Amino acid sequence: MTQTIAPRVRILVLLFLAVTGALLAGAAPASAHAALTGSDPRQGTVVDKAPAQVSLTFSEPVAVSDDALRVLDPKGERVDKGDPAGASGTTYTVQLLGGLPDGTYTVTYQVVSADSHPVAGAFTFSVGAPSETSVEASAQSPDDGLIGSLYGTGRYLSYAGFAVMVGGAAFVLACWRPGSGVRAVQRLVVSGWLTLTASTLALLLLRGSYTSSGKIGDVFDLTLLSEVLQTKTGAALVSRLLLLAAAALFIAVLFGSAQYQRNDEEKRDLSFGLAIGGTVVAAGLAASWAMSEHASQGIQPGLAMPVDVVHLLAVAAWLGGLTALLVALYRAPADTAVDTAAVQRFSRLAFGSVVALVVTGIYQSWRQLGSWSAFTDTRYGQLLLVKIGLVVAMVGIAYASRRWTARLAEPGAPVTLREEQKETAAAMSATGGGAGQESAGATGTGKAGAGTETAAAASASVSAASADTDTDTDTEREKPAAVTGPAEVRSEESGAGAKAGGDSARAAQLARQRAAVATARQKRLRDADPNRFGLRRSVLAEAGVAVVLLAITTVLTQTEPGRTEQEAERAASSSAPSSPSASSAQGTGAVTLNMPFDTGGKNGKGVVTIDLDPARVGGNDMHVYVERTDGKAFDVPELKIALTLSTKDIGPLPVVPDRLATGHLSASGVQIPMAGDWTVEVTVRTSDIDQVTVSKNAQIG
Repeated sequence: MTQTIAPRVRILVLLFLAVTGALLAGAAPASAHAALTGSDPRQGTVVDKAPAQVSLTFSEPVAVSDDALRVLDPKGERVDKGDPAGASGTTYTVQLLGGLPDGTYTVTYQVVSADSHPVAGAFTFSVGAPSETSVEASAQSPDDGLIGSLYGTGRYLSYAGFAVMVGGAAFVLACWRPGSGVRAVQRLVVSGWLTLTASTLALLLLRGSYTSSGKIGDVFDLTLLSEVLQTKTGAALVSRLLLLAAAALFIAVLFGSAQYQRNDEEKRDLSFGLAIGGTVVAAGLAASWAMSEHASQGIQPGLAMPVDVVHLLAVAAWLGGLTALLVALYRAPADTAVDTAAVQRFSRLAFGSVVALVVTGIYQSWRQLGSWSAFTDTRYGQLLLVKIGLVVAMVGIAYASRRWTARLAEPGAPVTLREEQKETAAAMSATGGGAGQESAGATGTGKAGAGTETAAAASASVSAASADTDTDTDTEREKPAAVTGPAEVRSEESGAGAKAGGDSARAAQLARQRAAVATARQKRLRDADPNRFGLRRSVLAEAGVAVVLLAITTVLTQTEPGRTEQEAERAASSSAPSSPSASSAQGTGAVTLNMPFDTGGKNGKGVVTIDLDPARVGGNDMHVYVERTDGKAFDVPELKIALTLSTKDIGPLPVVPDRLATGHLSASGVQIPMAGDWTVEVTVRTSDIDQVTVSKNAQIG
């Protein structure tokens, strides 16, 4: 009774922990990226005379390159000089040329945050009075373009290679030791090593271009590569390559040991040594992520990094081991088919891995996620909800796999003579036809007699297989000589040399036939088990979900977390107390403009609401809200705002708001140089080709 209840209790605990942990955190939440918190001159401000320098302040220390901060005049020409310098812990400055004329200047920046993610942006300020500018005050996201796509692909492949290599080796070492001699499993683990090695080299080459120009031609720039090697991320990638050399030695010993016969004590000592060495190498590889990315920043990094290492190892043991089990079920030879005990051992390993994932995920949730509302109000939370569904689906499929495992039968059922005759005929076809053809080739005569002789040999092989299905005994080895007696008489006529050649060829073919019959019998017995077939399908489905789950995890590590978005929204609300909430379509500022739009495409209808406070000459706070016709807030791919005073021939003055939450953007310090009837133009793009510009007038001053 205890044996029946225990697995059910374990499954219930697994489901509870997986759902709870996924709701609270999910796997590997990203830490907050650096954000621009201030500048001098401020965004949108108008100064009387040109400043000597421009200062930018970020939310955390960042890495700046020689070209990280740029200042462009209205014609798009650079007016900064020298390299950026750190004025304080989070403030960085760049000097400007002297004697700058009046006009609107654009500041662009592209830096690397402490968690290794590049951050880019732009804003404008004016000297004397605003003017037209040919520079668009926006910056391409580091994840856009070919380099960003290649870098994201490299990250995914590195995670996948790590999981397959570590999980596959763990499956062989802890669950199925005979698997070290199975070629399909060996190829799987080696392919994981090759994938991780190749993706790490690619990331090392792409890193310089990814964090700077984004140009494909800079991938092989040795100067950029040298700069990357001096960063924390570059050192982590090089360390990963060195550890992969040790991993190659571990894999060679793991699979090479299958070729040698050892007693039980030697096998235990070897397995223990491999387990210790493999754990050290795997933990070092996981630390190359933990020490250079999310876990190394924020609160309690000394605790967060070991937790992240455990998290990555648990992911590898679960998903990589699952992949190895799938390959073993489909590709393992019939004589070394994965047994019930191995599947049950992996089930226990997977259970422990999921528990570790949940515990580490809860800690990471407390450290990074924020509030429950972030699940629905932020992109990170929405992706996390998708991940929760995938985790629940995997646990459900795993439960089905355990049920198939409990009913899994071991090979050994009897085989009828009729079935063996069919298998023998198939084996003869696979081995190149009857022995009569070989005899005819050797003697040059007696083709028909040799064909009859082949039939007799086939009957003899069937009888031998019926008597002993697994081994070749001495009696069986004598049967080919007895069966081929008539051939010996005929072959004496053509000489002793031809006789020996014919006997050797027929004996070799009979041996191949018997081996093929035994292999076919074992494969048929293995595949005939409906429970094993059901286990194959459920593990395949689980592995398919795991591929998507790993892709979502990779995207999450590059997505700004919900905590950051909500903190920014609260900060904006405290600085503009009269601004409306994100769920309200009507503003309470000094001027509120409601502008319906229709881009003509799918989901192209909505309303843009602009609040401008205090709507006077000088600095103003602007809040922009984008809602569908049903009042639900949503994000659009692009939104541009421009202010124009036609009577004085001023403008258009661009305004670049920052996203605070879904459908909510804000810009502070929007400078309006004089009073009048200003035209506010809003350009909304809802797809690659669907775009519209709407406008309204607002009285300023």
